[in-house]
Amino acid sequence: MNEIIEKILDHRSIRSFEDKLLSKEQIETIVACAQSAATSSYIQAYTIIGVTDQEKKAKLAELAGNQSYVENNGHLFVFCADLHRHEIAAQMENQDITESIESTEKFMVACIDAALAAQNAALAAESMDLGICYIGGIRNNLAAVNELLNIPTKVIPLFGLVVGYPKNRSEKKPRLPFVNVYHENEYLRDEEVFKSQLGEYNETISAYYEHRTNGKRNDTWTSQMMDMLGKKSRLYMKDFVEGQGLKRK
Repeated sequence: MNEIIEKILDHRSIRSFEDKLLSKEQIETIVACAQSAATSSYIQAYTIIGVTDQEKKAKLAELAGNQSYVENNGHLFVFCADLHRHEIAAQMENQDITESIESTEKFMVACIDAALAAQNAALAAESMDLGICYIGGIRNNLAAVNELLNIPTKVIPLFGLVVGYPKNRSEKKPRLPFVNVYHENEYLRDEEVFKSQLGEYNETISAYYEHRTNGKRNDTWTSQMMDMLGKKSRLYMKDFVEGQGLKRK
C-alpha cells in the first residue's frame, strides 16, 4: 500500500485545531491541488473563497449552527459552484449562453466540479499532516452568506472546508461495507440482502459509538439517518438556487 492510499484510508474529520494559521505557501499549494482536479469539458465552474477576516469567520460559524471550529482553525475555504465567470466570457465573445448556464445539467456540472476540487484540496491538506472538516452548515442561510461574501448571481456557496493543525484526532468512523456500495454490472435490488447488510453495519456502528462514548451512546446508522432525514431542512434551496439564476431549466 502506498503513502497516498494510506492517507486516504486514514481520513477522519477534525473539529479541534491549534491556534496556528496556515502559511501563504500552504494555502497556495492547497488551491493549486484543487485546481488540478478533473473538470468537465475544461469548464472549471467553481470558485474558492478564503476567509481570513475573523469577524466574517465568526459570522459564518454562527450561520453554520454555532460550530466553533468554523471560526477557530488554520484557514477557512468556501467552495462555490460558479458560472458567473462564464457569463463574463460570453460578454467578451458577444454570445448569449443564458439557456445553457441556467440548465440543470450545467448546475450539476458546477456542483460536481466544486466537489472534485474540494476533495483534491482535502487530500493535499491531509498530506501535509493537517486536519480538515467539511462544513455543509453554511447552507443553513445562504442569503446571509451571499451578503457576507459579496456573492454575485450564477454563484452558489456549497460548503466550507476548515483546515488546520489538529489538536485532537477523533477516531475513524466505520464506513458502509464494500458490498453495500459496490455493485457489479447492475444495481443490487434484493431488499432482503440490503436489509441484512445494513443490519450488520448497524451492529458495527452501535459498537463504535458505545466504545467512543463509554456506553453513553449506541445508536445505529439507520436510526441516525431516519432522525436526520425525518427533519425538514433547507427547504428554501430550490427557490434560492433559481433566484441566483441557476437550475431554471
